[in-house]
Amino acid sequence: MKYFGTDGIRGQVNSKNINGDMFFKFGLATGKYFTNLKKKKQTAIIAKDTRLSGYALEPALVSGLASAGMHVYTLGPLPTNGLAMLTKSMNANLGIMITASHNLFYDNGLKLFGPDGLKLSDKIQKKIEHLIDSNVQHHLSKPKLLGRVKRLETGTDEYIKILKKKIPKNLRLKNIKIVLDCANGAGYKSAPNLLRQLGAKLTIIGNKPNGFNINKNCGSTYPNKLQKFVRKYKADLGISLDGDADRIIMCDENGSIIDGDQIIAALALLWKKKRILKGGVVGTLMSNYGLEKFFKSKKIKFIRANVGDRYVKEIMQKKKFNLGGEQSGHIILGKFATTGDGLLVALEVIQALSKKLKASKFFNVFEKIPQILENIRIKDNRILMKSSVKKSIKIANRLIKGEGRILVRKSGTEPKIRIMGESKNKVLLKKCINIISKTIK
Repeated sequence: MKYFGTDGIRGQVNSKNINGDMFFKFGLATGKYFTNLKKKKQTAIIAKDTRLSGYALEPALVSGLASAGMHVYTLGPLPTNGLAMLTKSMNANLGIMITASHNLFYDNGLKLFGPDGLKLSDKIQKKIEHLIDSNVQHHLSKPKLLGRVKRLETGTDEYIKILKKKIPKNLRLKNIKIVLDCANGAGYKSAPNLLRQLGAKLTIIGNKPNGFNINKNCGSTYPNKLQKFVRKYKADLGISLDGDADRIIMCDENGSIIDGDQIIAALALLWKKKRILKGGVVGTLMSNYGLEKFFKSKKIKFIRANVGDRYVKEIMQKKKFNLGGEQSGHIILGKFATTGDGLLVALEVIQALSKKLKASKFFNVFEKIPQILENIRIKDNRILMKSSVKKSIKIANRLIKGEGRILVRKSGTEPKIRIMGESKNKVLLKKCINIISKTIK
């Protein structure tokens, strides 16, 4: 697709697609698509993370939507799944999250949700892309049909209310010490507020956003900081969110980092024991092979989807599974949510730990196969089509055959090539990664 990637639209601010002019067009085209469905005014709600650029891009997006005849409610900073949940609970036709997720402040973008709280399908996104590139004048509504715009200050409170309905009423966390890293992002209000309401003893970091420090040396992409604080304050658990709080990476009481695969494995085992796991688990092409072997040993069905939580969710729906996610910490609890929610996953884990269970014991359920991931920034999107690169991938796969696996793919959210390799033979693994990496560079 021209504008949409694996997770909405994303790029550097004031670049080709991420600027006021384009956001007006995105809003106008999206508004036109939805108003065309019923030929009457419809409602959109907008939330954002804490990037400075959000204040420049949001008015343009709002203007586009209102110009197409949609009523718009703006919520301010709120986690992505909070936006998805409120889209559904407020009976809105459209929810838009202004965010670049785990990227640094200089990027921004959009994630779009339908009235069911699900991310829009490729089919709908293609129709919106067609409207973006068509004559703008055809999408403008008549003066009497312009949409109204209103700011709602209750978004965080409403999101917390919804989350509290999904956990036992008697859940109290008075004896649990937690280090919480909010990544200076969208969860900096809701996450501390909810955990405090439940009685947790909190040490909070990454909760002072200034427009520039989102994900900077903090959050789920930089868990080393969480590690240090867990050890320093002798906490029972560490929770690290990303910029829009749809990802979570955790840390046990010993300071060991727990990635998405480990969280998914522990929750799958817990849900199986509780008899609430439906069908099986959906992972991605990046999921550790050790996770796949673990599920096989426990007779839990495991299916790999393409990288991207939207693709995970699509297979979950198709197969009627209620648990899935990514190694990065993008985890979907289908029993409770339509997209990833770091805070919701944390609550599910904390419920298990509230029964005096150590985090290290809860998470230590499978042995990970050593994995190396290398990201290479690129200028030419067609680099994987070059014969020299194709040849290097073939050589690497031939060398590692029978001892591991290699996956090379273009990122759907950044101008990068991601090379992932897994094998217990670390020397061979590094050799294979280097063969591909040097060729691409």
